[in-house]
Amino acid sequence: MSGIYIHIPFCKQACYYCDFHFSTNLKKKDALINALVKELQLRKNEFNGKEVKTIYFGGGTPSLLSNAEINKVIASITTNYKVASNPEITLEANPDDLTEERIIQLSKSLVNRLSIGVQSFFNHDLKLMNRAHNASEAEKCIAFATTYFDNISIDLIYGIPGATNEQWNLNIEKALEFNIPHISSYALTVEPKTALASFIEKGIISDVDDEQAERQFQILVSKLNAAGFVNYETSNFGKPGYFSINNTAYWQGKTYMGIGPSAHSFDGTRRGWNVRNNSKYIQSIEQNELSITYEKLSKIDRYNEYVMTGLRTIWGVSLNRITKEFGPRYFTYITQHSKKFIEQGLLELTDNVLLTTPKGKFLADGIAAELFMLNLKA
Repeated sequence: MSGIYIHIPFCKQACYYCDFHFSTNLKKKDALINALVKELQLRKNEFNGKEVKTIYFGGGTPSLLSNAEINKVIASITTNYKVASNPEITLEANPDDLTEERIIQLSKSLVNRLSIGVQSFFNHDLKLMNRAHNASEAEKCIAFATTYFDNISIDLIYGIPGATNEQWNLNIEKALEFNIPHISSYALTVEPKTALASFIEKGIISDVDDEQAERQFQILVSKLNAAGFVNYETSNFGKPGYFSINNTAYWQGKTYMGIGPSAHSFDGTRRGWNVRNNSKYIQSIEQNELSITYEKLSKIDRYNEYVMTGLRTIWGVSLNRITKEFGPRYFTYITQHSKKFIEQGLLELTDNVLLTTPKGKFLADGIAAELFMLNLKA
């Protein structure tokens, strides 16, 4: 299977923690939509007939697009690609865009999955992050969405400075009240050159407490597991039958195409990324040129990526696959270097598959980095 990711680089306002590519100036939106449609046409042969099973509108804030604009992009995909009969089509949306009228409109479109950026049900948190919505809008939009959509995910952020464990518990309980089938939850991360980083440096906002974030992650796992969710990837929790097909494909190394400025692609051996500039992207596409930079992945690169993604998921890292795809030296390397984490109770080896334990799950990225191959010649 293959997936197509559509990057919509527009937002009403900038969240303080965000380092994604976006613009708050919507003047070039029409030209950008036309460029997305044309890029899809220019790249129509890249999948070599592989079936597209997922279409994902990310951003930025894709819910700023009208139904007509969303359908225009989807039509370009269905015209130029072999698309599954019932593809998963996800739209990322902000609560302030999801009025009942808009949700009804979306329910009549081809979009069949909503990913709603709630982040918190507390106004203090939302103001600290400079979100465009308030807590009341978040609750109302989810209530409306569950009336018209079955497949819904919401985002929550933990580790917010000043947010207590009690408050975090209330956030989770509020989310569970709506009986939604999927929750994505991330630790607040301080990215360089963001407003949040600047405010912390100046002492305006307290720094993120990693130990507190880990405690809140463990609370999250415990409460969602008890509510019937499966923590199928470190930051993602789904009820059976509601795992994100799009995101699962990323973690399992499937091919995908990224359309739009700054969007990334993967064809199995190469990674590519479009220029991170709206004007340059539009100008290039208008001239029938692709503004993509490619990087061919070495065997070591592919091994490292498999270890990183595998340890974050319930499918783990198969040592049989390590041997088959990368060779005995890689098997020996990961076997030797994983021993200390097994002894520390952070990893376990089950049926020749390395998995993070509940204790090790929050530390998955750090563990993976310790298992990376750095200088072994492929």
